[in-house]
Amino acid sequence: MAKKLHAQNTPYDSPWSKSQRIKMVLWEYVWLIFCSWTPKPANFWRLFWLKAFGAKISGRPFVHQRARIQIPWNLIMHHRACLGDRANAYTLGVIEIHEHATVAQEAYLCTGTHDFTQPARNLVTSPIIIGAYSFISARAFIMPGVTIGEYAIVGACSVVTKNVLPNTTVKGNPAK
Repeated sequence: MAKKLHAQNTPYDSPWSKSQRIKMVLWEYVWLIFCSWTPKPANFWRLFWLKAFGAKISGRPFVHQRARIQIPWNLIMHHRACLGDRANAYTLGVIEIHEHATVAQEAYLCTGTHDFTQPARNLVTSPIIIGAYSFISARAFIMPGVTIGEYAIVGACSVVTKNVLPNTTVKGNPAK
């Protein structure tokens, strides 16, 4: 999965088709009405709606009722992966969270940026991969195109701009 430059003629053009935009609005209402108020044990219900909107779910991951998922069809979650309270999966591109990985409260996974060399400032998306058994601490920010290796730990409030090797702990801004 590589960077994707989205076609836009001006900064005000949407990179999404009309049908995609409709589906995205529908998703917002479905999550609000059917999922955001549910208790933690109703995880199966939230997973049902994520799958209905195209998320690729294997095994039984956990998605907190206050987690935010922008575009569910770009989310891949494996068994026992966790997307915590108010974690934000800004899935303009693919986000894959491997087995037993945790994305803690208020962490932000951002797959989108812009091409500032172009007058249209086209949307550029790049996938984020969270390796198995890794831990993304509270309020960490993961930039587009970053891979977090297996068993890696990202400290609280860190800004991760580069790949993190397996079995590594990083912290700070930028994370080192």
